[in-house]
Amino acid sequence: MVKIVIFALSIFTAMGCRTGIAGGFSYGTGKTVVGCMRHHTIAPKETLLAIAKNFGMGFNEIQLLYPEMDPWIPDSGRFIDIPTRWILPSTQLHGVVINLPELRLYHFLPEVGMVTTFPIGIGDVGWETPLATGRINDRKLNPEWVVPESLRQKYGFISIPPGPGNPLGKYWIGLSLDGYGIHGTNFPWGIGRLVSHGCIRLYPEHIALLFEEVYVGTSFEIIYEPVKIGVQAGNIFMEVHPDIYGRIPDMAAHIRLRLKKMCLWSSVSLGAVKNALQKQNGVPVYVGCLKKGGDASTTMEASDS
Repeated sequence: MVKIVIFALSIFTAMGCRTGIAGGFSYGTGKTVVGCMRHHTIAPKETLLAIAKNFGMGFNEIQLLYPEMDPWIPDSGRFIDIPTRWILPSTQLHGVVINLPELRLYHFLPEVGMVTTFPIGIGDVGWETPLATGRINDRKLNPEWVVPESLRQKYGFISIPPGPGNPLGKYWIGLSLDGYGIHGTNFPWGIGRLVSHGCIRLYPEHIALLFEEVYVGTSFEIIYEPVKIGVQAGNIFMEVHPDIYGRIPDMAAHIRLRLKKMCLWSSVSLGAVKNALQKQNGVPVYVGCLKKGGDASTTMEASDS
């Protein structure tokens, strides 16, 4: 399996930002920003949902950048940015990492210094996906969905067999977090949205890739990090997402604390930081540069949230 993953990552990396499929990116100390911005001219009758899927993005990632645009009837002929650039979450950078406010999953392979990333759908308000750490403990092809007792009256079924009507899709990756897993979907427009009862959904083509990358025993971490800070070539970037579950009472104070803990407060432009906070569009923006002799490894510290 390791050989297959490395071969696949080498292909994705070679294709780089030219492909719509989720790719593999190299990372390391001093390089915690991956990918690059792309661009697209909206075709007649093309929806923002279709554009997002074609570029391997969640709907939220396009909607946050163009909140004023009608997702079903966008401006035909308009030239738009596609935000296929990300700051890596501040974790230990191994295994599967799911960042809830970002609605995005990362799979780190430190043995080859590579990371793949996929957009996700997560638990709706009232069914929030919980924070957790653990291991993958199950992998199933064509899973049956055993409907939880709390949902059986709603759906009218005890179980749903494999097939097009199964909301799990073709793949199930079970987590040691009881009752939760990572799976596909029969409703791809739910990726980049709060739609599930707590599980993590991927596009059908993405879960097929992740299913081959992971194994029973792979570690996972579910985190809540609406603000990410990273470094590339000595430049400091910040990426701010909405506080989707309302867990950060003061976002400005949260950002200030993060920057001070990472010893970056004196290295950033407060105006640029304020602008990123106001927009909260999930796009990495330049906010400053490391001072001479600065330690880029500070960007790898764990979040305080």
